[in-house]
Amino acid sequence: MTTAEATTDERASILLVDDMEDNLIALEAVLGSLNEPLVRARSGEEAMKALLRQRFAVVLLDIRMPGMDGFETAANIKRLDQTKDVPIIFLTGTDADAGYAFRGYATGAADYLTKPFDPWVLRAKVTVFLDLHRKNQQLEKMLAREQEQFDELATRLKKIETHMAASSLQDVFELRHNVHEMEELLREMRRGRGL
Repeated sequence: MTTAEATTDERASILLVDDMEDNLIALEAVLGSLNEPLVRARSGEEAMKALLRQRFAVVLLDIRMPGMDGFETAANIKRLDQTKDVPIIFLTGTDADAGYAFRGYATGAADYLTKPFDPWVLRAKVTVFLDLHRKNQQLEKMLAREQEQFDELATRLKKIETHMAASSLQDVFELRHNVHEMEELLREMRRGRGL
């Protein structure tokens, strides 16, 4: 992976889903200062395509849309293994039915805001999900690195086992060397975990 690819991978994209151009422009104005990629979708169908193409830290989802509304879109997001863990913040107008909030949370929304929303509140809520996304990415990298170390350790142990089965006393020095390498690898793994 090149440095450019790594940098792109570490960016936390935000999916903005609304059928109204003015609302998308307002969301971009509020969230632009976060310096993270903002991806637009004008429908639930478009949102699903975007979610299957790339990872998102959070989805801001309008409830009232023609075709697949926000609730249906959220249900589809939560149904797929690839997208089920993406947090959703529902956005809806102030004239919305009182049951919308309950239905939104029941569908799997992480949060719910009514329009017009306070830009500071929206930015703060999105920032929390961006931070969680970054922490999850760091954890995934740490676990992958740890798995590589465990795999290497298992390979070395197998090599020692095979060597011992066919060895004589003359091979003890090589065996000690292999054990020393494994001890060093275990020390590295402990340092990586902060132990």
